[in-house]
Formats: sequence, structure tokens, C-alpha cells
Amino acid sequence: MNENDTIAVIGAGPVGLAAAAHLVGRSLKPMILEQADHVGAAIGQWGHVRVFSPWKYNIDEAATALLDEMPWMRPNPEDLPTGTEIVRDYLAPLAAHPAIAPHLILGARVTQVMREGRADQPLTIAWRGTDNVEHSHRVRAVIDASGTWGQPNPMGVNGGAVPGETQHSDRIAYGIPDIHGASRAEYAGRRVLVVGGGHSAVNVVLDLVRLRKSTPETEIVWALRSERVDKRLGGGSADQLPARGALGDAARQAVDSGTVTVLAPFAAQRIAADADNLIVDGRHGTRAISLDVDRVVVATGFRPDFSMLEGLSIAIDPVVEAPPALASLIDPALHSCGTVPPHGARELAHPEPGFYIVGAKSYGRAPTFLMMTGYEQVRSVVAEIAGDHAAANDVRLILPETGVCSAVPQAAPQTSITDPPRSASGCCGGPEPVSVDACCVKDAEAKTGGATGCGCSVA
Repeated sequence: MNENDTIAVIGAGPVGLAAAAHLVGRSLKPMILEQADHVGAAIGQWGHVRVFSPWKYNIDEAATALLDEMPWMRPNPEDLPTGTEIVRDYLAPLAAHPAIAPHLILGARVTQVMREGRADQPLTIAWRGTDNVEHSHRVRAVIDASGTWGQPNPMGVNGGAVPGETQHSDRIAYGIPDIHGASRAEYAGRRVLVVGGGHSAVNVVLDLVRLRKSTPETEIVWALRSERVDKRLGGGSADQLPARGALGDAARQAVDSGTVTVLAPFAAQRIAADADNLIVDGRHGTRAISLDVDRVVVATGFRPDFSMLEGLSIAIDPVVEAPPALASLIDPALHSCGTVPPHGARELAHPEPGFYIVGAKSYGRAPTFLMMTGYEQVRSVVAEIAGDHAAANDVRLILPETGVCSAVPQAAPQTSITDPPRSASGCCGGPEPVSVDACCVKDAEAKTGGATGCGCSVA
């Protein structure tokens, strides 16, 4: 490959492969580096989850143009795919296309992106391959679509791990475990603490509610860092993605029925082991509380890893961890998945010429990402790289609105712990009742992330 026409793409997920499709469409040569041994590896980690956005929002136009050249059965645009189906029916066929496959390098873990000398010198990208040998290549530009999946937010409200969290990680899951599949035995009949307030946490809670129907002794404690269920629950009947609205409605019903015990606001402080159980100490509002649980699921979102970019000049907002021009447009305190303004190469640019972060990683710790947002990002970025500045600046993005920010806030019934925790040290009786509200509000979750890979935030 010639450095003058090679564009490196880091990551072979939906956005990375879409970037490759747009590069091919503009007669530019991609070099796609994927650290796993197959494409869509991060999505495969939550393959059992059905997303709330239908196929029509999950397929890129340039990718579709390539796939239509092959014997490919286009999915029903209104169907809701699982993560496994997205990989099997879309990403794998796209990666196998003759225009993409020769440029895809699997098992390539990028270790550094740098520039030697002046800004007019080419960028260099280095990676370690399956042969455990360091490789490097000079390229014209780099599009980082590596996502955030490998970097989950820990349990602490300050964004860090609480004491004991790392030590007892064998009984702590991050993201959305396969509760009805491979991980069922770890949760059936157990007392489970779910921490988080976004779509990922809601999915976990509802999976546990379903499990409880067949295993009634399963207990569910849902801890939110804020006093309210945040706006990512969707807008019910006002949500233009019906499955997203239904997800929030189902969560409210679970709380209303008493099936789920809610602690809000909750701040974990430490984790210790007691025989086969975990003791989670924290604060529920102003009161100390100690929870005796079997398993913990931390569904507080993910954060970007910038370690491979230390040799570049990049600009990152310190709170949202997104490019500064983008951070204010995606701040989850102000925006839901459907209210993010159109943005492209201009907002994604860094001081380092020819370098762009796109996809979920561009959103930093904001959990409001949709795949179609990433597709428009890479269309604009590739146009800019190709020198088509008019197309790069003509950003058009119409997202399905959640409805919650314009709807009258709906207060859910007050919910409190009806029975004392099995271990009540430091907790004199039940805590005061707390209301769980699904309206559009600013909460502490905005500073630490929220949803993972189920429609709003996909690696």
C-alpha cells in the first residue's frame, strides 16, 4: 500500500466498516485494523440483546450499495435485530465484499498512532499482529472507530473503582450479561444488584424480571446514582422508536409491581466478601446501607481509551471526553439519542491534521450514540479526506426523537425497600421512600456514562 492513498481505519465494527465502504466509494484505499479475529467483535459480546432501533437505522447507505452488488438478502427495514443478527446478516457479508476483504487485517491490535516530524509528514500507525510481531505503516489519514467496549466504567460515582471492586471482579459483570443463556446459572435464584440508569441497566433489570418468573426466588435490587430514572428510558408512546419507549414502560411497570427494589440515589463505597456473598456498602441518599448480594451487574456505560493516541495532538473535553466542538452537542444532561444536532468532520477534527475519532468513541462518556449518527460522521469525514469540502460540510442527520424532553414529566409510584437487606449493618430499618421519575433531567449518570451497546451506544 502506498502511504499517499492509504487511509487507516481502526476497528471493524459497524462504523469502521461503513468508513471503509465510503472510502472505497471515493476510490480511496482503506486499511482496516481489527484487534479481534472477526468483525463486529464488540457487538458479538452482546449478541443476545435485541436493539430498539430497526434495521433501517442500522445499515449505512454506502455499505448497502456494496452489498447490493452481491447475493445478499436485505433485512426487513422495520425488524429489530439482535447483536448476533447485525454481525451475521450485515457486517460479515460486508467484510467479505471483494472491495473490503483484501484491506481487512484481523488480529491487529493498534499500539500507537504518531507522526514523525512536521505536520506535512504522513501519519504512522503501529500494531501487533497475530504473529506477535510489531508492524507499522505510513498512511495519509487515520479514522479511529475503535469504540469503547473494552473500557467499562467502574462502580464508583466518581468514575473510579470502589475498594474491593477489582478484587471481587469474578462476581461482578459489566454491560449486559447473557442472563437467559450462557450466564443463567450465575443469576437464577440469586440476589442481584444492578447499578446504572441507562438502557443497558434497564435491559439487565428486565432480563432478571423474566428470569424471576421461572425462578421466583431471584431477587432484584436496582441502584441508580441519581434520584430519578434518567431520560434514556425513552418517551413511551411519544417515542419515535417504539421499542425504546416500550423498554422504559416495562421498567416502570416492574418498579410499580414491586418486583424490583429501587435504591435512588445510591453511591457505592466498598465491596467485601462474606462467605459466598458480596457485601456492598454505600449510601442511599443520606443514609448508610449495607447490601448482602450474590452478584453485581455494573451497567454504567463505557469510556474511551486514548492510550494509543499519546503521540498525537488531540483535543478532548475533560468531562464528556469527546472532541470539544462535539461535547456540547451531545452532553447527556441536555440531549437524548434523538436530539443530537447534525455534526461531521468539522466538529470531529483534532489539532492533528488527518486524524479523526468517530463512532461511539467520539461520544466519549455520553451514552446517546446511535449507529446512524456514526454513519453520517464517516460520510462527512471521508468526504473531507477526499477534498470534497462541500459534501463534508453538508451534514444531514434526522434522528428519531425520544419525546421525553418535550413531554410532561411522568412520576412513577414511590418505591422503597419493603424488607430489610439480608445484612443490615449500618442500616437502621428501611430507608426513606424515594420516587423514581422518568422525565428528562440532569443527573449524576451524565458524568459517568450510561447505556452500552443496545442501540444508543454501539461500539
